[in-house]
Amino acid sequence: MVYVFLADGFEEMEALCPVDVLRRAGIDVKTVGVGSEIVNGTHNIPVKADITLDEVKLDDSLEMIVFPGGMPGADNLEKCDEVQAALDFCVVNDKYVAAICAAPMILGHKGLLAGKNAVCFPGFESELYGADISANGVEADGDFVTGRSAGVALQFALKLVEVLRSKEDSEALRSSLKC
Repeated sequence: MVYVFLADGFEEMEALCPVDVLRRAGIDVKTVGVGSEIVNGTHNIPVKADITLDEVKLDDSLEMIVFPGGMPGADNLEKCDEVQAALDFCVVNDKYVAAICAAPMILGHKGLLAGKNAVCFPGFESELYGADISANGVEADGDFVTGRSAGVALQFALKLVEVLRSKEDSEALRSSLKC
């Protein structure tokens, strides 16, 4: 199971592109509404989440959590106790954590990216405490996957398929999408 957390002000491309690509790869993914079932993106696109926070199961079936960026979406994710609990569960249980754009700051503030290659939206680098900032659009280091911005949403999504399944699965999907 993969949970993509949606809080008011999330960046739509950074959330929905990974959901679409992961589902095309046959990966069980659910969007999680933080605060309500209907969540408004940063561009005022309302999205009906698959589940709400009270339906999140932190157990062995969880493979990854995904934090889209966008502001104030990333701030709203960081302020949510249930989101923080999911992040803590993933860290303790060696589950993947993916964050794109402004959202890697959530990981940085907890010191989770120290000594790891990571990327974020330009201007947020100082929030990734101790990270080795990369010039790449997407970085995967250990259990963490980070992406720069909405412009790399597809590349980010394909990297998620790669870490969850295989490089071959990711490349086959890339080919089918005619990238």
